[in-house]
Amino acid sequence: MTTALHATRHATDLVFNQLVAEHQERLYRFVLRRIGDATEAEDIAQQAFVEAALGYAEWRGESQLSTWLYGIAMNLVRNHLSRAPQRQYRFEDEDALAELPGHGPNPEQQLTLDQQMQLLQRELADLGDDMREVLMLVSLDELSYEDAAARLDVPVGTVRSRVSRARSQLRQRFTAMGASWTH
Repeated sequence: MTTALHATRHATDLVFNQLVAEHQERLYRFVLRRIGDATEAEDIAQQAFVEAALGYAEWRGESQLSTWLYGIAMNLVRNHLSRAPQRQYRFEDEDALAELPGHGPNPEQQLTLDQQMQLLQRELADLGDDMREVLMLVSLDELSYEDAAARLDVPVGTVRSRVSRARSQLRQRFTAMGASWTH
């Protein structure tokens, strides 16, 4: 092996070691939130790192390496969910269902929740793309402001101000409609 080739492989190994160290737990949680099975989430997160390592030569550098990694993970999650056996529906006789206790909200509560969710989705859609994206990263994906800033390639202060403006806008809109808002 030539010295240049050895140096390139060593640099690639260092990059991936750092990527794994920085994102292993967060990527696992990212996958787990989407599929709900700890063992499957661990396998999918590990597979994302394997696929990233195998495809690193094709990475064009148009986004951060971590963004590319999460894209790989999301594709693996979609593939998993599309063929997951637990997502196949089985129809039961009404008698079998009558004996099962209800654990969710009653129909009235469910209607209220559905209406609140529709309202939230409408209001999120009305936010600017930059505010909605950063709010979703911080609130839904539970990224720190620093990690969201790195992912979006913007200063941390920009992330903080966008999150603050997004929450403030949503709070004002919900209050104006007489709905409650908690972030």
